[in-house]
Amino acid sequence: MKTYQELANTVIISTKKNRLLNYDDSLELVGTGRSAFAFRIKFSNKAIKIFFPDFTHVAKEEAEIYHTLQNISYFPTIYESGQNYIVMDFIEGRTLYECINHGVSITTDHINEIDAALLTASNRGLNPSDIHLRNIIITPNQEIKLIDVARFRQTKDCTQWHDLKLVYHQLYLKRFFPKKIPTTMLNIMAFLYKKHLLPSYLSSSKMG
Repeated sequence: MKTYQELANTVIISTKKNRLLNYDDSLELVGTGRSAFAFRIKFSNKAIKIFFPDFTHVAKEEAEIYHTLQNISYFPTIYESGQNYIVMDFIEGRTLYECINHGVSITTDHINEIDAALLTASNRGLNPSDIHLRNIIITPNQEIKLIDVARFRQTKDCTQWHDLKLVYHQLYLKRFFPKKIPTTMLNIMAFLYKKHLLPSYLSSSKMG
């Protein structure tokens, strides 16, 4: 089996528009983000995150933050990192985005566990930021896992999780509110949020 560094070297990303051109057969593409591609390493319980050429500084930052969060059950274990990659646990489950998209219930216990995870990170001297529906996972065992922590050391306040909880308590828990929302509608809501065009109870948003 190839080393993690060798696997990372098989991932070819174009410098134009960060298009994925090639990767090893032992890798399965499972996600595309703003700064990286995420792969599951087949026949293992590990994932490797390969950062775009212009985002290697984010790889270093995120690896350092994951090291700070080690031995906290809410966050994946990190096994190795390099100039443009991080190797960590592969987390089985659904993101909150997928739960809402497929009509899978999000309970108050889940919300309380997310609060506990963020508090634990804060107690490690971090400032949990950029918390959104796609980086919170509910596992098959109903455990909460958080990923994509690159902005956990930013100094400015981020109200995203606060705002999501407002929506959860003021809308999602209401009987009339649909528990299954199509992708198009979710994306429209996200766009309106970023433009500060949602109702007044979200007007305090300070997203950057």
